[in-house]
Amino acid sequence: MTNMRWALFLGSLALALVIGVWALQVPAPRDASASPTEFSARRAMADVRQIGARPHPVGSADHARVQGYLVQRMASLGLNPVLQSGALSPEAIARLTRWGGDPVAAGNAAVNIVGVLPGRNPGAAAVALMAHYDSAWGSPGAADDGAGVAAVLEAVRAIKARGPADRTLVVLFTDAEELNLDGARLFFSENPLRDRIGAVVNLEARGGGGRAMMFETGRGNAETIALFTKAAGKADGGATSNALSIFVYESMPNGTDFTIPKNRGIGGVNFAFIGRPSQYHSPSATPENLDQGALQHIGSQALEATDAHIRADALPVAGANVVYGDVLGRIFIVHSTGLGWTLLAVTAALLAFAAWGARHATGVTAADVGRGMLSGLWVLAMGLVVTHGVRALAGPSAARAESAEVYYTLLRRLPWMEAGTGLAVVAVALAALAGRAALGPRLLAGVVIAAAAAVMVMNGFDAVVMGAGGVAIALSTWSQTAPKTPWGGWLGLIALILLLGCVTQATAPEAALIFVWPGLVAALAAAACALIGARLQSTRSLIPAVLATILGGAWILTLAHPVFLGVGMDIPGVLALMALLVLLFARPLAPEHARATLAAGAAACLILACGLSLTARYAEPMPAPTAGGPT
Repeated sequence: MTNMRWALFLGSLALALVIGVWALQVPAPRDASASPTEFSARRAMADVRQIGARPHPVGSADHARVQGYLVQRMASLGLNPVLQSGALSPEAIARLTRWGGDPVAAGNAAVNIVGVLPGRNPGAAAVALMAHYDSAWGSPGAADDGAGVAAVLEAVRAIKARGPADRTLVVLFTDAEELNLDGARLFFSENPLRDRIGAVVNLEARGGGGRAMMFETGRGNAETIALFTKAAGKADGGATSNALSIFVYESMPNGTDFTIPKNRGIGGVNFAFIGRPSQYHSPSATPENLDQGALQHIGSQALEATDAHIRADALPVAGANVVYGDVLGRIFIVHSTGLGWTLLAVTAALLAFAAWGARHATGVTAADVGRGMLSGLWVLAMGLVVTHGVRALAGPSAARAESAEVYYTLLRRLPWMEAGTGLAVVAVALAALAGRAALGPRLLAGVVIAAAAAVMVMNGFDAVVMGAGGVAIALSTWSQTAPKTPWGGWLGLIALILLLGCVTQATAPEAALIFVWPGLVAALAAAACALIGARLQSTRSLIPAVLATILGGAWILTLAHPVFLGVGMDIPGVLALMALLVLLFARPLAPEHARATLAAGAAACLILACGLSLTARYAEPMPAPTAGGPT
């Protein structure tokens, strides 16, 4: 039986990893010989090579070169481009000066390039397809935002090949985005076309590759999501997007050009890829280093989203927000925020059925389910402290970066941080399966203290880490917190996720999918296991848990990677939640009589995690601090 469980446990997790990694891949770039109505990254690369040949920040000679090139390209597409000039903001002037640029050489002005592809119905609301053509200082900007600009040009060519549309398409290449979003402010405050715009499609990048994510919409996005998910099915490689990312981004201080029309009440979609973070604002962001699969992915999505908007009978209008998310980048699930309560009720009913079946078959008690809940809480608390401690070994948080150079060095260390933090949560998960007694309360308390100390030394006092550390030590030393049966551990995890789902559904329903959907899948698997063989002693009885682990685990992985790229540098503890969600599926598959092996695996993973995080310091040495901060 133990060998069978090892096979099911390791096999389902390995298959989940394989599927998740597959789902995170970018599509192959289409050749220049692709159909004229399709997006081709190979064709778009001709523009990327011109735009990203050299750095072209505002005021530089290459900025003027790129501007002239784009005017010619837009004219060749029949867009009749015009230049719109306006004053740089004081913040933009200060940043350009800090970079070492000369605002006077730029005429203290930002210059947008605006083109128009007329629609058959001049009275219909227009759609803006937007990217910025300036680069950061010292970076060729082949990705940020040369890829976006090139993708816009290639999308416009494909749209023309598809035939006339009723709506007018406004092609907007903004200036001075890297300085203070000045070009977007200029267009949406002064350009006469601004009042015609009914929707915006914006393209951005923070890195040099990876899948492009639709990470932001206008507020009240139900109709926007309906149009986007329909268009996404036509995009190469599918689409990556979910309500959680939009909710998180809405609460962050970050901004792109899309922020400006969004704050004016204009809807639309915002795309970006954030893989290969070492290329962000870096001299290495060259056309040769750009991931052409990422260009294909963002360009294909932009083409289909824009085409859907300009050919729509009516543009989306603001209404209610919806809960939605992609499944492995290929299909979307969309429902109202209110339906979350119904799904939680179904989860509770399935959980009750599974508990009834388990009790009759194995005698599991409510107290043991409670211990299972405490075990899940231990994973969250311990995982948060350990991940922050391991992450701290790679360097300070971005908030404590003394200069822009330090911030960019931390970005180059991000892959090491992700590998180290990922192994750290694996260590915590294995420790939870082994049982805290297998490692001993003193050892676990020592790990917590060491991790918290690393955080305090590198990042200063952190109340959240200290609080989580206190909880982790308390649960580690309290012997009655470990579940005594597989059913107690599994049902307790589902009950904990159900509770967290109810809290999130009440406070932030758009983000509740992170608990509601996995909880529902796990409860359904538990109910099926209870129905097939509640003693969990045969392969047949564990098949529902295997399927849930494979599919659910793969889905969690596709969430975890982009989330870590986005916020993991400062909030690595998000991976602790992801680990708990994987345990939610895999808990009944864990071997029951292999505590020593699991404990040894936990120790090995934690040691390796620390080693990888420390290696980042040598792989990417920190430069001497300079004045200024991240830009």
